[in-house]
Formats: sequence, structure tokens, C-alpha cells
Amino acid sequence: MTKSRCIEVLETVGCDDFELGLLPVLRHLCVSAQSGDPKSWAHAFDIAAERYGEAIGLPAAHGLNKVVLALFACREDGPDIKNPLCPEAKRDITDDEVQLLSMVHHMRRDNSAAARSAVAFVTRGRMDPGLIRNGLTFANRFPSGLGRHARVVGRPKLSVVA
Repeated sequence: MTKSRCIEVLETVGCDDFELGLLPVLRHLCVSAQSGDPKSWAHAFDIAAERYGEAIGLPAAHGLNKVVLALFACREDGPDIKNPLCPEAKRDITDDEVQLLSMVHHMRRDNSAAARSAVAFVTRGRMDPGLIRNGLTFANRFPSGLGRHARVVGRPKLSVVA
């Protein structure tokens, strides 16, 4: 099976598995911010919890939601995104989606110049402090791991402590 254009583009950026998994979450959060549809917001959190486990997924979706809301606050029309429920659209990616995930990717790796470039693209030239602050907060909470093939974070394990 051949890779979708979406995955190929994100791999070219250097996105790791964590960042690749953020795309459907990002799409649902953007739909929710555009339309006020609580179902899309809930789908985003469900997808994140399924992919990363509740301990990682729920805070990741919450942090990414803050990034999305900051973007909508500084860019009225919002980003150009694909419909997260359309099977055909899932295989493609918009420039705004690439740049948002690129921004997250570079912030997680403390690559300021590349992150600034991505911020400028998604905000159409405006260095918005709210978007930058929320992006850096997300990056600090979820720093990059050992690379694309780092161990997948699973659900926490319970143990009895006496």
C-alpha cells in the first residue's frame, strides 16, 4: 500500500509519530472552533485518548485546542483544513495544516527560526504572542523524543504500593 500524500508531506517536514497523530485531532478541533460543534471537539479528544492513552492524549488535545483557539483569535477566517470525516480528504493535507504541524514540530525541537517561519505562514505574517505562547507551552509539555521510531507511549500501568 502506498503512503498518502499527507503522510509523505509530514515525513518530509520530519514529523515523528506523535506529530503525525495530531493531524486528525487538529482537524476536529478546527472544525469545532469554526462551527462551535461540540461533537467535533469530543471527537478530537476521543481520537487523542485512543491514540496516546488518556494520560497523554487528553492533555495533548487540550494543549492543541489552546493553539487552535489562539490561531482563530489572530486569524478570523481560520486555517484552511480538510474535512476530518471525509475519507478522500484524509489522504491529502493543506498548506495551513502542514505549517501548523511544522510549527509544533520545530517548537518541540527548539528550532526557533523554522518555528518563526511556520508561525508567520499560518498567521499571514503576524507574530502573534498568544499563538507563540500556546505553541511553546504545548512543546514544553510534549517535547520531542528520541526520533521517529521512539517507543510509543502506552497507557499508564497500575501497581499496588504498600
